[in-house]
Amino acid sequence: MPSFLSRLFGKSDASQAAQAAEAVLHNDFRIFPEPIQEGSVYRIAARIEKTVGEEVKTHQLIRADTRNSRDEAVEASVAKAKQAIDQLGDTLFR
Repeated sequence: MPSFLSRLFGKSDASQAAQAAEAVLHNDFRIFPEPIQEGSVYRIAARIEKTVGEEVKTHQLIRADTRNSRDEAVEASVAKAKQAIDQLGDTLFR
């Protein structure tokens, strides 16, 4: 039943998989752009990961900025994540 409701409201497994972005590598960090759709715009957001020893550290970046298309939001999310990595480095995970 939940799968039927998801498809009814436009969130099928296929559409979610199609929206999943590949990781972008930057200074030993992995950036996964994950823009958040809010009505007709997309909020800039990304998951930033780094493997330290055997542990995967994760930081969720969410900005107030929005873009009109998903592609623009993905591009901006990667740019903002790179900026955060360059400015904060490993302190992102504190």
